[in-house]
Amino acid sequence: MILNETCYVNSEHNMVSETLQNTRLMDGKAENNLHDQNDQILLEGFNGQHENVGLDGINATPCSDENCREENTSGTSSRDMADNLNGSMLPDIISKRVRQQKEMTLEDMYNDQYDYDDDDDSDWEPLPGPTAVIRWFCVNCTMANQDDVVHCDICGEHKESGILKHGFFASPFSQEAGLIHTDSEVVERCQDSRSPNLTSNNSTAVGFDERMLLHSEVEMKSHPHPERPDRLRAIAASLATAGIFPGKCYPILAREITREELQMVHSLEHVETVELTSRILSSYFTPDTYANEHSALAARLAAGLCADLASAIFSGRAKNGFALVRPPGHHAGVSQAMGFCLHNNAAVAALASQVSGAKRVLIVDWDVHHGNGTQEIFEQNKSVLYISLHRHEGGNFYPGTGASHEVGSMGAEGYCVNIPWSRGGVGDNDYIFAFQHVVLPIASEFAPDFTIISAGFDAARGDPLGCCDVTPAGFAKMTDMLNVLSGGKLLVILEGGYNLRSISSSATAVIKVLLGETPGCELDNCLPSKSGLRTVLEVLKIQMNFWSTLASTLTKLESEWGSCLVENRKKHTKKRRRAVAPKPWKWGRKTLLYHLLSGHLRYKSKRI
Repeated sequence: MILNETCYVNSEHNMVSETLQNTRLMDGKAENNLHDQNDQILLEGFNGQHENVGLDGINATPCSDENCREENTSGTSSRDMADNLNGSMLPDIISKRVRQQKEMTLEDMYNDQYDYDDDDDSDWEPLPGPTAVIRWFCVNCTMANQDDVVHCDICGEHKESGILKHGFFASPFSQEAGLIHTDSEVVERCQDSRSPNLTSNNSTAVGFDERMLLHSEVEMKSHPHPERPDRLRAIAASLATAGIFPGKCYPILAREITREELQMVHSLEHVETVELTSRILSSYFTPDTYANEHSALAARLAAGLCADLASAIFSGRAKNGFALVRPPGHHAGVSQAMGFCLHNNAAVAALASQVSGAKRVLIVDWDVHHGNGTQEIFEQNKSVLYISLHRHEGGNFYPGTGASHEVGSMGAEGYCVNIPWSRGGVGDNDYIFAFQHVVLPIASEFAPDFTIISAGFDAARGDPLGCCDVTPAGFAKMTDMLNVLSGGKLLVILEGGYNLRSISSSATAVIKVLLGETPGCELDNCLPSKSGLRTVLEVLKIQMNFWSTLASTLTKLESEWGSCLVENRKKHTKKRRRAVAPKPWKWGRKTLLYHLLSGHLRYKSKRI
C-alpha cells in the first residue's frame, strides 16, 4: 500500500518538515521507489541522528501542534507553511519525487471523462491555476457544471438542492426549501407513526455516529472525492424526514473496535498502519484511498458498530439492523487498504456473530464492485459463504477480481460464489433472476445462522461509478428474499454508492423491508437479459460441482432458454462470416469467392 504523508509537525521543536511522498510498504518494511538514483529522503534530527517516529520505516512525528490542523487548499507547500511558523524549519531535508504506478483506480474510472493535469506525483492532482470557466459541483453526483446553469447536466439536481436536509424527499428541480409534493403525505404519516417506546428485541437497530463524518479528503483536488461525508448525511436526512430514524428504529451506542478484534481479520501491520494516519494531517494508502487525522477513529467506530450490531441481532436483542457507516470496507484485505476502504466491516461483523454463537455466516455482496478484500479473508473458510454480484467485464472493471471460476481454496471450494456481469446497465431483472436461480438455492443449502448484506448502492440507477440500473424496489426485493434466511437475523452494512438521491432512496427502501414492510412492486417473474442469462448459466455450470441443488436448476434453464442463446449465437456467427471477405474482391477475378464468403451464394456439393 502507498502512504502519502502530507504534513508532520515536530511538537518538541515546533517545526514543520517538508512532504514525504509515497512510502511504499511491503511486508511490514518500507521500500522507496526512487524517481532518480540521486533522490533520497533524509530526515535528520537536530543532533544529527535519524529520527524515526511511527512504525516499519515510516518517518513521521505526532501531529500535536494546532498549526498542523490547517487545511492546505491553496497550493501552499509544506516549506512555505514551515516558513510561516515562527520562521523555523527542519534542517537538511531533501524531498523525493516518485513516479506513480499507472493502474486503474476507482477515481480513474470516475474522472475518465475529464482532462486533468497528468502530474507524476498524484493520480488526482488539483488544477495548476485558475480555470477559465467558473464551475460548480453537483451536491448529488459531484459532477462539474458551468456556472450559468442551475440544474446538473448529468443528474438534473438543482444547484441549491435541499437533499442534505430532507434527503431524497427534497425536490431535485427546486431550491433548498422544495419538497416533492407527492411524498409530503407519506412524510407526515411517517412522522405521526413514531413510537417513542420501542421493545428492542422486536425492533430494527441502526448504527450511526456523527464522528464518522470527520473522515474526509483534506487536499483540495480538481474534483470532489466520491466517497464523501455527504453520503451519510443524505441517508440520515431521508430516514429522519420519513420518521424512520429516529422514530421506528432505535440506535445502538457506538464504540471503537479493539485492536484484538481487528487482528482477527487484518494483519498487525495493517492495523498499525491505519492507526498511524491519526498522526498525519493527510495521507493516501492508494491514489484513491485517502485518510486524514480522524480516519482511523472513523474506521474503528464503523467496525465497532458492525460488530455490536451483529452480536445484538444474533443474541436476539434486536430483530435486524442497518449499519450506516463509513469508510466502507469490502475492498480492505488482510493487509491492504484500497478502494476507499480501511477496515473490512463485513468481515468484522461475521466473526463477531461467530463469537456470539453463529456456526455458519452468509455474506451477500451486491456492491457493483467485487469485494476482493472479503473474498481474500474468507476464501479458505468453510464457515463463511461469500456470494458477490458485480460488474466484471472480463476483469476490466475495478478491482478486476471476482471471475466465476474463483470459488475458494484449501478445502473451501464452493464457499466463494461470484456472479460477474459482463457489461454495465444491469438492472432489477438480472439481479432478481440471479437471486432466484443462484443466490437463494446455494444459500438455502448452506443454511446460515446469520446473514450479512454488503450493501453497496453503486449499482443503483444514476450512480456515476457503477453505471447500472437497479432501482430502490430492486434492492428492497433482494432484501426481502434474504430476510427469509437465518430466521430473519439479518444485518445490512453500507458499502459504496455515490449518487446521494440513489443511495438515500435505496437505503430507505431496504430499511422499510427490515421494519416489516413488503416491497413496493412485485418482481417475481423476471425476464433476464441475454448477457445476464449467460452469466447465470456460466456460474451454475461451475458451482453445481459443489452444490447439489443446482444441477436441476441448470437443466431447467437450459431447456427453457437454451434455444434462445443458440439462435442468438447463430446470428452473430452469420454476421461475422459476411464480414470475412475483403471488399476489393467484389470487383475482379475473386468476385465469385467474395459472394460465397459473404453468404450471397451457397455452394452445394453433390452427394455420391
